[in-house]
Amino acid sequence: MFGYIVKKNKIKKPFFSIITVVKNDEKNIYKTLKSIFNQSFKNFEYIVIDGKSSDKTLKIIKKSKHINLLVSEKDKGIYYAMNKGLKHSKGEVIVFVNSGDTIVKNALKIIHKKFTNNKNISFVFGTVIRNYTKDTILKHGYNFKRMLYNFDFATSHSTGFFLKKSVYKKIGYYDTKFKYSADYDLYFRLYKGNYVGGSTKKKEIIGNFTSGGFSSEISFIDKIIEESKIRLKNKQNIIFVLIIFINALIKNFLKKF
Repeated sequence: MFGYIVKKNKIKKPFFSIITVVKNDEKNIYKTLKSIFNQSFKNFEYIVIDGKSSDKTLKIIKKSKHINLLVSEKDKGIYYAMNKGLKHSKGEVIVFVNSGDTIVKNALKIIHKKFTNNKNISFVFGTVIRNYTKDTILKHGYNFKRMLYNFDFATSHSTGFFLKKSVYKKIGYYDTKFKYSADYDLYFRLYKGNYVGGSTKKKEIIGNFTSGGFSSEISFIDKIIEESKIRLKNKQNIIFVLIIFINALIKNFLKKF
């Protein structure tokens, strides 16, 4: 049974749908909400998908007057929750800014300009700052050709990735049989579909996210096994996939020893 709280400030034809997925993150949810509410570009709807939080997360969310739709219920995982947000979205362009991540004040303004200046593009990768424990990395641009052998081909994070809803409808949502890397499967489908995209300039920072969290839960071996399954699903040559798999094992071994 869905738990809906529908806010009064509905947007009839939003350009963006911003979706936040969260569960039990009372320490970080507010900074994410604040970054959305502070956007200089206002033509967007905001959807929050909560996994039935048992801490103060839901209480913090409910205090906000700027959320268009809140769904709070148990789900089977992050990609189930993301698909749920997609099904409810009405925007022309979708972006996920999940709990703990933030976007800068002019993020939507910058991305809106990218889409309006080039009607042919289907997606935009925005420059993002990736925070590690000891340092930070600036992730900028993308090169789909690298997907053939390396999934680290782009900013590759939901906070910096904007895709048209019409494309989601054509290529499908996130494949929930992939527990940790369904986003890579989606990117692979974009690559195979020959969709045209763009990226922001290196200095046009869109978002900020912290490494760790959900993606850090998977072991290295489970990670490359799932990524290999994604490659096979998308009809890469099995011998080539095996070579990539072995190469990843060797690199990981040398990195440790």
